[in-house]
Amino acid sequence: MADESTAFTLVLPVLPLDGEVVLPGMVVPLDLSDAEVRAAVEAAQAAQAAARSESGKPKVLLVPRIDGTYAKTGVLGTVEQVGRLADGDPGALIRGRDRVRIGAGTTGPGAALWVEGVRVEETLPDPLPGQVTELVKEYKALASTWLKKRGAWQVVDRVQAIDGVSALADNSGYSPFLTTDQKIQLLETTDPVARLKLATQQLRDHLAEQDVAETIAKDVQEGVDKQQREFLLRRQLEAVRKELRQLNGDGDDSAEESDDYRARVESADLPEKVREAALKEVDKLERASDQSPEGSWIRTWLDTVLEMPWNERTEDAYDIQGAKEILDAEHAGLDDVKERITEYLAVRKRRGERGLGVIGGRRGGAVLALVGPPGVGKTSLGESVAHAMGRKFVRVALGGVRDEAEIRGHRRTYVGALPGRVVRAIKEAGSMNPVVLLDEIDKVGSDFRGDPAAALLEVLDPAQNHTFRDHYLEVELDLSDVVFLATANVLEAIPEALADRMEIVRLDGYTEDEKVVIARDHLLPRQLERAGLTGEEVVLDEGALRKLAGEYTREAGVRTLERTIARLLRKVAAQHELGERELPFTVREEDLRGLVGRPHHVPESAQDPAERRTAVPGVATGLAVTGAGGDVLFVEASLADPETGGAGLTLTGQLGDVMKESAQIALSFLRGHGAELELPVADLKDRGVHIHFPAGAVPKDGPSAGITMTTALASLLSGRLVRTDVAMTGEVSLTGRVLPIGGVKQKLLAAHRAGVTTVIIPKRNEADLDDVPAEVLDKLDVHAVTDVRQVLELALAPAGAVAPEVPVAA
Repeated sequence: MADESTAFTLVLPVLPLDGEVVLPGMVVPLDLSDAEVRAAVEAAQAAQAAARSESGKPKVLLVPRIDGTYAKTGVLGTVEQVGRLADGDPGALIRGRDRVRIGAGTTGPGAALWVEGVRVEETLPDPLPGQVTELVKEYKALASTWLKKRGAWQVVDRVQAIDGVSALADNSGYSPFLTTDQKIQLLETTDPVARLKLATQQLRDHLAEQDVAETIAKDVQEGVDKQQREFLLRRQLEAVRKELRQLNGDGDDSAEESDDYRARVESADLPEKVREAALKEVDKLERASDQSPEGSWIRTWLDTVLEMPWNERTEDAYDIQGAKEILDAEHAGLDDVKERITEYLAVRKRRGERGLGVIGGRRGGAVLALVGPPGVGKTSLGESVAHAMGRKFVRVALGGVRDEAEIRGHRRTYVGALPGRVVRAIKEAGSMNPVVLLDEIDKVGSDFRGDPAAALLEVLDPAQNHTFRDHYLEVELDLSDVVFLATANVLEAIPEALADRMEIVRLDGYTEDEKVVIARDHLLPRQLERAGLTGEEVVLDEGALRKLAGEYTREAGVRTLERTIARLLRKVAAQHELGERELPFTVREEDLRGLVGRPHHVPESAQDPAERRTAVPGVATGLAVTGAGGDVLFVEASLADPETGGAGLTLTGQLGDVMKESAQIALSFLRGHGAELELPVADLKDRGVHIHFPAGAVPKDGPSAGITMTTALASLLSGRLVRTDVAMTGEVSLTGRVLPIGGVKQKLLAAHRAGVTTVIIPKRNEADLDDVPAEVLDKLDVHAVTDVRQVLELALAPAGAVAPEVPVAA
């Protein structure tokens, strides 16, 4: 339907609308208490009276006014009725008619503002295009949907009855969800089709927003209902439990008190900063929902914090003499470690007497690394240290650990998060100053999960560990009073930065006498108990123990010795049960072969001269250090037949680069000084030299076999045998100088175990003899040399013991 009115000029009083917009077709009541509204209505009535027109109605121009600014387009309105509003105030009912484009101001009767305006002409084709018809249908459908949601069923029919495009678009002016700006946009859009499209889009957007809001409100309501049901059920469950406890006669509320974390934190003896952190977590727990996973994380964290012994400490036993006696009673030998622990206790005692127990927030803890071969008592020494100091003891196994979180803990947001092993050790000990044994620290590995050795840097640094932070606890933990003992087999396997933070104490193995004492006082009683025997039923005399330690086992520690004793006792127990042996029984040397078989390690000096390794020229005895302690090392040399083999040097035995260089140096020295040493060096020109180190499956490296290879080659060329009772170690230079090496103590202990009586070492290693036990030095004839010539004079047998001929390699 088209509005066929012709555009012409109108002179009308202005009725301003503050914050409101009236569109054509709308009927609105206005309050005449407003001076501007009353002035406009009275001016319109005066103009109507002056025109003496009885059929017409007073006309006003309804203009929106936003923040004191008038819109450019208004609506021609007729005053339908003047009377009283529902609240009793005077009012007027005004109907919007047509859009009027506002022009210049003018004069008129009354106190109102008069303006000139031009009626806006609206035209539409007849019949309407199909797109416009579909637009009309869509608007009516959207309007009906919105009205039905609001329950305004009587308005639906009225909207469906509107036929005009312009009237349908202007009908949206009644929509309460439209803002003033949106209504002004509809008012100033003069094209009816464009106005209907705008009204349709506004209605469509509002319905979409309403659907989202309804969905959110529904979800919220469902959640609230669920929480209310859960709260009600939990209250009912608590009431049922309370009634059950009363029926069972259990009147206390211990279960409820255990859940009251706030009371537990406030009553616990916690450091101030830890208490503050715990109370913050309690606040979070009280705000968290029962279904939230954060609640279980906080409860587990609070349980861990409350179980930590924050202010629990054991008093050190400052009986220095008593501590020394405990260490001596529980361990034979190991004087270095015992002295270090005694020194630590003495210093702690004096600092405590002078009020210097805590300096700079740090206490006097200790970090010792016990480095030595397996079986020498490194792990058991930790328990003895704790016993001597009167402290709790806890062991942390680090062998094979590859995850950094094992040391520093997991972030507690992870599923199954735990504190690190150090924190768990202190929690297990129940004291803030235990003795913590970090076992097998050289076996720690690293992969994509981090490097645990790097995480240990702060733990084992006396200058930092008083403020250690575990990733799980995230509060400062004072480790400065903890005595850390780390054990390792190989010092080189420990990262340099970590080794620098520890005091290294070497355990180089036991002498034969010490093994006999350990076997008699510790190993034998323990194995007798495990075998179900007593000390009166089975007795091992000292000769048998010494033979077990010297010929049946050859090791730095005593593990194999203990296994051999256990095997012997099992054999005796079985024979007694079978009726083959009567108890009590004393085991002597001659009984060992029948009980545990033949000896495995017979000294070279005890073998038949023809069966000794050095019974032929070209074989020398050296000394080496391995991960299992010191050991003897034989070097064999031979010359190839000039007709079957070419010249050159052949090395076998899985040797490292340094050892290969030592062989080249030994050969070059003999070639250069053969005439001086009266050796037939001419054989070295055309015949190949082969040097072999037996036990080829074991990697070998290092410079300390230099003089041993030189002696073997000199023996081969001269035909003189190397003395059976001589072993040697030292690096050789091209000029024949004997240079210093390491591991003198381990090598001399190995020589002593092997039955060697004479040992050759470099002169510059003579000071290392102070570390060798006195009973070992008493049984060894140690020669400190500076030149290879001295080595050859000592090691080679007299010329009268020349072998029949020089051996030739096959």
